[in-house]
Amino acid sequence: MAFKGFTNEDFDVFLIDGLETRMAALKETVRPKLEYLGDYFAPILSSLTSDEMFVHVAKHARRTINPPKDTWVAFSNNPRGYKMMPHFQIGLWNTHLFIWFAVIYEAPQKEVMAARFSKKLSKIYRDIPMGFAWSIDHTKPDTIEQGKLSKDELLSLFERLQKVKKAELLCGFTIDREKVIQLGYDGLIQQIEEVFQKVAPLYKISLNLK
Repeated sequence: MAFKGFTNEDFDVFLIDGLETRMAALKETVRPKLEYLGDYFAPILSSLTSDEMFVHVAKHARRTINPPKDTWVAFSNNPRGYKMMPHFQIGLWNTHLFIWFAVIYEAPQKEVMAARFSKKLSKIYRDIPMGFAWSIDHTKPDTIEQGKLSKDELLSLFERLQKVKKAELLCGFTIDREKVIQLGYDGLIQQIEEVFQKVAPLYKISLNLK
């Protein structure tokens, strides 16, 4: 497909009532764009992480009643899945686009990863830009601004990831839908790549890669 960026129609998919009708619209309008972004950014992320990345577009296959409130494409070093390892995401809510590095609760090694983040606290706190954000739950749109976090508060997020069984931690950038539409193709591609460049070191820390 000729991807030209996202439109109001793409974001408004999440306002459609009913699981079947929303899923049909997602498949028709949004999923091809996520597939394009997956194919585009997989080699870039492979280069940034020195780890081969595979593309996983959300299928929402387990849903039987509630329609999805967001959707995404994920990148991981496992061709069969992404939830059990550190990974990257690009996706949409009705209100905004997100670009994440993510460790979610299914990751069996998240306690070890959290300890590595804690050890590199000063570097992470210094290197993540002020305009970036953190999330502690990938199923909710709420975020915590990096610029409003003290170093001790960031450490507490790492400690929570280590100690709380269902804890998650995501770091990246969100863009309001109006800005996403305004950016168009070139601006959006550039923005996503810049975010991945900034969060790729978190991936390397999580897996203790040099």
